[in-house]
Amino acid sequence: MSRPAGRDAVDAEVEVYEDDGNVVLFDAANPLAWVEASRTIRLADAT
Repeated sequence: MSRPAGRDAVDAEVEVYEDDGNVVLFDAANPLAWVEASRTIRLADAT
């Protein structure tokens, strides 16, 4: 996965909470925008 050249322009303020043992990350500016995934990955593997 690669990031756009203007990285600072696309970074979002991310907030987090735990729900039933699951960690939920969300965009603080748009908390109702959801992305559903069929599997999980470690954050360290996403960079």
